[in-house]
Amino acid sequence: MGPLAVCVYCGSIEGLPAHYLELAAQVGRGIAARGWQLVSGGGKAAMMGAVGAAARAGGARTTGVIPQALVDLEWADHDSDELLVVDTMRERKALMEAHADAFMALPGGVGTCEELFEVWTAGYLGMHDKPVVLLDPDGHYTGLLEWVHGLGERGFVRPEAISRLVVAGDVDEALDACARRVER
Repeated sequence: MGPLAVCVYCGSIEGLPAHYLELAAQVGRGIAARGWQLVSGGGKAAMMGAVGAAARAGGARTTGVIPQALVDLEWADHDSDELLVVDTMRERKALMEAHADAFMALPGGVGTCEELFEVWTAGYLGMHDKPVVLLDPDGHYTGLLEWVHGLGERGFVRPEAISRLVVAGDVDEALDACARRVER
């Protein structure tokens, strides 16, 4: 078995505050320092670009998966060691999942949440046994997590599903969680 491959989901909109770009770069550097690989959405913008560039600068192999429509908009990270171009977002997510041993969501928007919820749900349903980690050092996801816990209180989400998501407050804690086996 090769190095651990961590799929990172994060914000890709230009103009995000600098501390989010630095957080993404810290994750990229941390992946590289551990001798791991990065799997990402294959974009060069904002946090997605920062995590990829930092991982490569530290010597990590990077795999990006991006739909052709985003390549056509010149959003692709052509510096990726491997850039896989697909037709749809659904194919993108499937390939990212297939290439990853663990998943980490950083602060992001609707797309990041959608990716997080899909791998979190698939893990809970037994479709994979890979760690799913939410890196939330500044409370970005507080409201979302409160909502999910409220769903649990109403009986819509089982406690086992909620506990399947590891919430980490710093980069090292999140990376450590990516390396842990999922308890069944």
